[in-house]
Amino acid sequence: MTGFEALVGRTYPPTAPYEVGREHIRAFADAIGDDSPVYRQPEAARALGHPDVVAPPTFPVVFTFAATQQVVDDPDVGVDFSRVVHGGQRFTYQRPICAGDRLTCAVAIENIKLLAGNLQITMRTEVRSVAGEAVLTDWSTIVVRAE
Repeated sequence: MTGFEALVGRTYPPTAPYEVGREHIRAFADAIGDDSPVYRQPEAARALGHPDVVAPPTFPVVFTFAATQQVVDDPDVGVDFSRVVHGGQRFTYQRPICAGDRLTCAVAIENIKLLAGNLQITMRTEVRSVAGEAVLTDWSTIVVRAE
């Protein structure tokens, strides 16, 4: 598994727009067990200055997966998905995600390294509105376990 370092910096095309819906946000909030009214009631979100209900902070996992899947599916990277484990994820927000947003994701390979025979791939996904406004940056790391 040498030579992967040359893939660092590789970029992939932006995803098709993902339209954030109130029901998507509510279902995600239910799944994580958070009953905050800002995830369900437009009035509660508007009282805090948002245009509509707000998505929980980890909501981007719902739609950034399509972008990172491009890396996993890239034959030059050669990931065997049956050996992949989640290594970590973090988000840096420029603004909250709200119902009605239409978002695209552009992913790049930020780092690849071998650790104890396992391949660690860190991807950076830039999430923007369809108008080009920066919304957040997502760093996700997968580990491809050695055979």
